Amino acid sequence: MSDERNSVENERQILLDAEAKGGLARIKTYSKLSGPGWLQSAITLGGGSLGGALFLGVIGGYGMLWVQLVAMILGVIMLSAISYVTLSTEESPFQGIKTKINPVLAWGWLIASMMANMVWVLPQYSLAFASISQNLMPGAFPADTADITNGHKMVVTIIIFVIVTAITFCYGTKGIGIKIYEWVLKIMVAFIVLCFFGVVIKLAGRLPWGEIARGFIPNFGVWNSPSPTFAVWLNQIADPVARAFWEGEVLGAQRSRMIAAASAAVGINMTFLLPYSMLAKKWGKEHRGLAIFDLSTGMVIPFVLAVSCVVIASAYSFHDNRYEDVPGKGVLVEDAAGNLIVNRESNRANAFNKLVAKRNGAAEGSHEATKMEVAEMEIAARLMKRDNMQLAPALKALTGSEAVANKIFGLGVLAMTMSTISLLMLISGFVFCEALRLPHTGWPLRFGTLFASTGLLWPFIWGGDSAAYLVVPTSTFGYMLLPIAFLTFFFMMNSKALLGENLPRGGKRVTWNVLMGVSLLITGYAAITTGWAKTMKIKDVEIPFGRYAIIIFVVLVIIGHFFHKRTGHKSSEA
Repeated sequence: MSDERNSVENERQILLDAEAKGGLARIKTYSKLSGPGWLQSAITLGGGSLGGALFLGVIGGYGMLWVQLVAMILGVIMLSAISYVTLSTEESPFQGIKTKINPVLAWGWLIASMMANMVWVLPQYSLAFASISQNLMPGAFPADTADITNGHKMVVTIIIFVIVTAITFCYGTKGIGIKIYEWVLKIMVAFIVLCFFGVVIKLAGRLPWGEIARGFIPNFGVWNSPSPTFAVWLNQIADPVARAFWEGEVLGAQRSRMIAAASAAVGINMTFLLPYSMLAKKWGKEHRGLAIFDLSTGMVIPFVLAVSCVVIASAYSFHDNRYEDVPGKGVLVEDAAGNLIVNRESNRANAFNKLVAKRNGAAEGSHEATKMEVAEMEIAARLMKRDNMQLAPALKALTGSEAVANKIFGLGVLAMTMSTISLLMLISGFVFCEALRLPHTGWPLRFGTLFASTGLLWPFIWGGDSAAYLVVPTSTFGYMLLPIAFLTFFFMMNSKALLGENLPRGGKRVTWNVLMGVSLLITGYAAITTGWAKTMKIKDVEIPFGRYAIIIFVVLVIIGHFFHKRTGHKSSEA
């Protein structure tokens, strides 16, 4: 214990010396001591961000490059706030919120973080299996994904679980275990970034850089209007009823993919990881500058580079292209007379027909595509959900070979998903220990990590046509929980009882509140409008459970506020 204490004191003295020297000496010291930011980067650059970026490029092209950038900026503002509070108080933020702000917000943040972990881990295993079965070892599995059984999925899933659990347990050993854990994640993140960065370099001479640059300019109008590519096809539909239907489908697809991409940038579980990973490293007030540097270099830079390259590669390869699930063939083909018809040999023909049947209100598969307008068929084909085998060619420009692209894509996806599974397990361990006020090390932490083993159930939960697409609905769920954390952090940064003399004052406080207010407003609007529309069907009755959940939570927060105020901050004694 004394050696650990001496190490912490030495680190703090090194930081003070670096601050005094400034310039390159400070950057060199910060680079050496960074860590929690890389943990954030590892979970950010996971299956969710990969899938979100790929599907974003497919649906919106270069015009949606701004989505994840804006989401990351808004998230970093709030992560900076929680890091400031944590390093200023050097105490558990959960306990601080519960005793000094609002117990409902405290428990809401904790429970929502655990829920997000248990849901988000599902698509990580789904993507990992897809990378192995479709990209890395396709010969070991049935050629048609429909023939792959849950037995195949469970064997691979259990192997991944055992490997990731062994890696994650290193964190609970303190000292060298934490260092090994962080370096493994750093290597994975570096590999991911380099792969997709290489694609953009290879494509540089063929890319529309002016359009790409404009894509980073926020365009919030796409929340309520179809992207230009889809607008072209929509305008060609003569039937107003059909046009209204397809506009709704396109908008729904755009919104779900935007939410999924934004959620992958910063999720509520990430807000729980950061403060406790800092406390685990014994960081304090002297580490405030390092924390900002750590978030900027370890999280923001890799994320922005990686996902931007993924969106660019995806937009170049897939946007405004008909879905192709077999080389040289697509969902739509031309017959001998030149008419556009459904390719019955396509693995996605049934999915296409289901969408068409939805348009007509007919039984699934009973509609013949020739009765539709050509523009409708083109839109339907572009809305098909791609899987790893169809997304891998995004790397073909780098390798020149589709086979090699498959292998590299598979390795990148596998690295992303395994690092994310590990981080989700670690966060679950932190949440478990914090809820029971147990030490965040050793077997209590390890036992808590197992709450994220819900990912083992993904074969029985997800029956969609695309294993990769599971990231979209799960990320949407996670995003709806994010405002809980953002609202909590807003109150924390304005709490005299919590921060005391460290409470920002004057211009700094105004700046903090403006930045956090903008972040909370944008994130809250997107999350609430998405959640408000969520329904659940029970015995043919649509129940608007989304709006009920929002209303109930708001009422509980108000009750918690008055209860906390009346008891004079004694809730911690409960």
